[in-house]
Amino acid sequence: MVQRRPVQVYEVRDDPPGARTDVVPPEVVHEVKSLTPAPEAHARPKALYRQLLPGIIQLPADWIIAWGRKNSLWPLTFGLACCAIEMIATYMARHDLDRFGIIPWPSPRQCDVMIVSGTVTKKMAPAVKLLYEQMPNPKWVISMGACATNGGPYTRYDRVLQGVDKIIPVDVYVPGCPPRPEALMDAFLALQKKIMEERGQVGR
Repeated sequence: MVQRRPVQVYEVRDDPPGARTDVVPPEVVHEVKSLTPAPEAHARPKALYRQLLPGIIQLPADWIIAWGRKNSLWPLTFGLACCAIEMIATYMARHDLDRFGIIPWPSPRQCDVMIVSGTVTKKMAPAVKLLYEQMPNPKWVISMGACATNGGPYTRYDRVLQGVDKIIPVDVYVPGCPPRPEALMDAFLALQKKIMEERGQVGR
């Protein structure tokens, strides 16, 4: 255990000539004077919170809220085709999205990001829109893969939607057929940057 020495308090005063000076050691007097800052003539008084907590950092409230949002994203994984396999691989230990605060969640009621990966057919479009409407604000959408972006190789089929942005707004597009897990990670980083730029907005 660390033994603490008792604190000794000395009174420093201007004594007349010939007074005893052995009451206070000279080194202690020098130390007390060095630790006591000299008052400035026109110094502005410090704020109360800085006097109580000198190490506190003052930041805007919207910046702190946006910083918390970008580091605690809960995506709703909506896998529709082969791109979903790469999306699942992104959550494995090799890439580990948890270190970015990204945790997949099965319910849209608590999610703030939707990942649409795969071909969106016109029959599936109402379900995608319904899940998006069930997500609370603020919310964002990532379109993963060529099929979710513009139909991909099935763009000529009349039963395939020409991009998920026809029914819901998309914030980040991930190209590829299928895109690699690193591309999805880069999309999350781009989304985090966008969240910080859009701070202060109430909803979408």
